[in-house]
Amino acid sequence: MSRLAILCGGGTLPVTLATAHPDAMCVVFEGVSHDMPGDVFSHRFEKMGGLFEALKDGGVTRLVMAGGLGRPPLNPAEFDAGMMAIAPRLMPALQGGDDAILRLIIAVFEEQGFEVVGAHELLDGLTAEEGLLAGPEPSKQAMQDASRAADILLALSPLDVGQGAVVAAGLALGIETLQGTDAMLRFVSETPDHLRRGKGVFLKAPKRGQDLRVDMPAIGPDTVRAAAKAGVEGVVVAAGRVVVLGRSQTLAALEDTGLFLLSRVI
Repeated sequence: MSRLAILCGGGTLPVTLATAHPDAMCVVFEGVSHDMPGDVFSHRFEKMGGLFEALKDGGVTRLVMAGGLGRPPLNPAEFDAGMMAIAPRLMPALQGGDDAILRLIIAVFEEQGFEVVGAHELLDGLTAEEGLLAGPEPSKQAMQDASRAADILLALSPLDVGQGAVVAAGLALGIETLQGTDAMLRFVSETPDHLRRGKGVFLKAPKRGQDLRVDMPAIGPDTVRAAAKAGVEGVVVAAGRVVVLGRSQTLAALEDTGLFLLSRVI
């Protein structure tokens, strides 16, 4: 029988996956915050060889990476043989963006014989279907701003920068970088009124060519509230390619704030 392993980062998604797949082996990493309750397997990034062995001993054939893992510090002096074998490829990847690292991680696990799957393949209804999911019909300006934000993200895709942007009346107010969505929206909320020509929209979408098995963009109720504080008219996501965490809570937050949520093909 094919056993699943969940490599758990922060947030609610790993918890949701573990609930849906109670027989899965849940792995957390030292130095990475998580919300996993109960019995989990704790491991260190420096000991990847040991992780491979533990997964195989546990009968794992498939694995999913879920939640934010960040970039914890690594101590090369503590690398095991498995990590030493990866290091010549890992160190250059660490100098690039998240996409480069995640592509390498996928390749390494596949080389060990594991099938890497996406959370959206394991949970029904995890992504947003195309259409208006909540809130008022977007204005014509909002639709134009969404298209402009999509153009910005697609243009930046080769640079592996981020998965979100805020545009108002055609002007870019914020572009997501390593600090993440919340930091970007907080920055936008601090934009002086005289620099804004309108409310604008927040767009969330994957980078061009991004492997959606890992690091699929996500929004949740906290994202909606942060977007409302940033003063935008609504949120636009790439249909079928953005996770909606806590859908009922997210829809409730949209109702409370009056923002729209539109899912469109990007």
